[in-house]
Amino acid sequence: MENTLSSPRDRILETARDLIRRFGGDKTNVVDIAQAMGLSHSAIYRHFRSKAEIFDALAAATMAEEAALAETFVDAGGPAAERLTALVLALSRSKRAKFADDPEMYALYRRIVDERPDLVVDYARRMTGLVRRILADGVARNEFGPLDLDAAAGAVSDAVTVFVHPAHVEAAAKAGLDQEARLRNLMAIMAAGLAAGRG
Repeated sequence: MENTLSSPRDRILETARDLIRRFGGDKTNVVDIAQAMGLSHSAIYRHFRSKAEIFDALAAATMAEEAALAETFVDAGGPAAERLTALVLALSRSKRAKFADDPEMYALYRRIVDERPDLVVDYARRMTGLVRRILADGVARNEFGPLDLDAAAGAVSDAVTVFVHPAHVEAAAKAGLDQEARLRNLMAIMAAGLAAGRG
């Protein structure tokens, strides 16, 4: 199958992703990636300084995909509470699917939590910003009561972390917990609280 990815960086990342899925992150290195591409390892180093940088880029790409998924709910039609619930459910389902169906890439993603907190903080900031936009829309439509939007968005993000943080998703999956039902209950309670005080 012909590779239609446009840039050398994209091709390197796609090759690395394939190797990680086959052999795991610990057994994948720059030389392996170069050999799989028919290149010298020095060609890889023109685009990435190290294996860790390649792995960071793969994790960042996953985070960007999740942010794009979340963004689809921000300006969608329907009540703000429903969009907020749909956003969080989609993220939770995405994380659970990655853990179940793509364990090697999930392990790579999970590593970022410990080794690259700056990426995690940036991701959390972006997601909280999306939550804030939905809350602001809910206030403007009088679906929610008056809110300190920054505080409310932070509180919502904190409350749902247990359902979307890689470590918690992994622990819940191993324990066989029904995360969907628990998350729906939480979102219903939060929606009721957000609606309190409407004019």
